[in-house]
Amino acid sequence: MDAVEGDRWRHSRVFVTGASGLLGSALVDELVRRGADVTILLRDWVPASRLIESPAPGGANIVAGDLTDLPTLVRALNEYEIDTVFHLGAQTIVGTAARSPVSTFESNIRGTWNLVEACRQNAALVRRVVVASSDKAYGEHDRLPYTEDLALLGRFPYDVSKSCADLVALSYFHTYRTPVVVTRCGNLWGPGDLNYSRLIPGTIRSALQNEPPVIRSDGTLRRDYFYVADAVAAYLGLAEAMAAAPLAGEAFNFGNEQPYTVLEVVQRILAFMGKSHVTPVIRNEASGEITNQFLDCAKARRVLRWAPRYSFEAGLAETVPWYRDRIRPPA
Repeated sequence: MDAVEGDRWRHSRVFVTGASGLLGSALVDELVRRGADVTILLRDWVPASRLIESPAPGGANIVAGDLTDLPTLVRALNEYEIDTVFHLGAQTIVGTAARSPVSTFESNIRGTWNLVEACRQNAALVRRVVVASSDKAYGEHDRLPYTEDLALLGRFPYDVSKSCADLVALSYFHTYRTPVVVTRCGNLWGPGDLNYSRLIPGTIRSALQNEPPVIRSDGTLRRDYFYVADAVAAYLGLAEAMAAAPLAGEAFNFGNEQPYTVLEVVQRILAFMGKSHVTPVIRNEASGEITNQFLDCAKARRVLRWAPRYSFEAGLAETVPWYRDRIRPPA
């Protein structure tokens, strides 16, 4: 029986890109805990990363390298005899993509074609490839929430990078039968996110430092905020399902299906942290962002029997203490 069937990850040989990021570090932790033989691709050593501070690196093989280096990817999959790949590595910040589109395209698009090409070259080994796309890949649609059958209409650099990566990944299934599935998640958040330009960690840090949080937009943008522990369960469940059902070539939405405006998120965080009296600073200077983006996850519920477990407040109960342990208020 395949090692992944029945959620039995022990001795399964797993390769994770983007392992030092928010989702990657949480996924690696869980895979190591479940006894998988994990190999990670690590470009930068970030001491504050949840991955580095956790026991996970001691339980995982580390390949020093970059997604733009195809020979390194081919070698890693071959030498570590990888059977399952989670491709999470990407440049994930919308503002960074707007400032530096070329490096974002290199990481997100070229990095994806290198990864799936390495899987194709190791077809005798690799049985499952889960590629992280994004709800941003859909671009702007009049019909909401997004369903998996909508066209991918990215217009701005980050959105385009995810639309392209999504299409590239699925093209390898349709052309070469590489066993690829794609995930399109809402805005991930939770312990370990060091990108303080993002709304939730930035707001928590401001509250801990007794400063008013800053909202770059006008506060009305609506998004699906998806807690990282639910995302880990979704990714593992999807890979497990691939061992039992013909899911390759498909895409799955994952989110909470409860969109909030930016201002609502900030107010809920402030209320949770006992700072309801604080008034956020609304700069209304964001550009190149879609007003409303949120997901329909009926397919994941129906096909995978999956559903998120965390409410927003339950996620905050785990997330705020993580930041409180690391961020000291001013003297």
